[in-house]
Amino acid sequence: MSKLGDLGAKLYRGEVGYDFVGKRFVWYGVSILITITAIVALAVQGLNMGIEFKGGAVFTTPKTSVSETQAREDAEKASGHDAIVQELGTGGLRIQISGLDTDSAAEVKTKLAADLKVEAGQINADLVGPSWGEQIANKAWTGLGVFMVLVVIYLAIAFEWRMAIAALIALIHDLTITVGVYALVGFEVTPGTVIGLLTILGYSLYDTVVVFDGLKEGAKDITKQTRWTFSEIANRSINGTLVRSINTTVVALLPVGALLFIGGGFLGAGMLNDISLSLFVGLAAGAYSSIFIATPLVVDLKEREPAMKALKKRVLAKRAAGDVKGGTPEDGVESEDGPQVVAQGRSGRRR
Repeated sequence: MSKLGDLGAKLYRGEVGYDFVGKRFVWYGVSILITITAIVALAVQGLNMGIEFKGGAVFTTPKTSVSETQAREDAEKASGHDAIVQELGTGGLRIQISGLDTDSAAEVKTKLAADLKVEAGQINADLVGPSWGEQIANKAWTGLGVFMVLVVIYLAIAFEWRMAIAALIALIHDLTITVGVYALVGFEVTPGTVIGLLTILGYSLYDTVVVFDGLKEGAKDITKQTRWTFSEIANRSINGTLVRSINTTVVALLPVGALLFIGGGFLGAGMLNDISLSLFVGLAAGAYSSIFIATPLVVDLKEREPAMKALKKRVLAKRAAGDVKGGTPEDGVESEDGPQVVAQGRSGRRR
């Protein structure tokens, strides 16, 4: 068995583990700091909305010897607006200019044809009205809202309302971070970005549900025993799925990273950036939130229940009684940071 597989087996059996739940306030602090940074970036720099949302014109030219830099200068001079120029595989150029109406687009097309030394009829012009972009944005928000509502309803039925709330907060956390990164790097927000955002929400939810399912199974009839507190069972659930979460996240990030850094960076394929950046940031944030945010939040909500408080008192009292009699607590100790799982060998002694 590989070292990672052996570690995963030990984590699953509870022989080793990291106290994610006990140190949850550290992770809350990290998440709050990242979220505040994202919100500030969004408020200060804002989002670079694509032409699909702002309206404008996209000109596609035939093969030309004019460079991207020169074409950008010509387009900005002809239109008076910022232009985005991309070289196509055919040798032609894709020139995107926002803020143009039908009349001004025709004038810009004529000027571009003269500057690029091609026939005006060979340049294809596609106009995007701002009202169409507004409809796309509204549909995106509607789709996002419906998704969130369905997620909460499903989790409340399949698990319980506390898990539904925790998962919703984790999803909002992932969205905020991803949107904040877009504001920081200045990438365009296009329909491809929206697709990427919806995709990462599904992935983040999947990772969270895997941990919740293990927690639900481990917490079955929890009040009938005095060996574990709820927070310890939650911590065991996280550790039991930790290697699986790492493996699935790494496997998902590798191809997305290739699209972002190789396709978008080295090859200059800007269209790939629209979806790959949102996927890359969102997948990483989703894996983080399912482990460090969602489950610890469930613990905070669940341990407010009188039954869970009473269980914790019974567990700690039994362990204290074991210490007084010269014995050892059963598989756990209470520390200043919270309950921690302690690895034990078959002999029952602490390692």
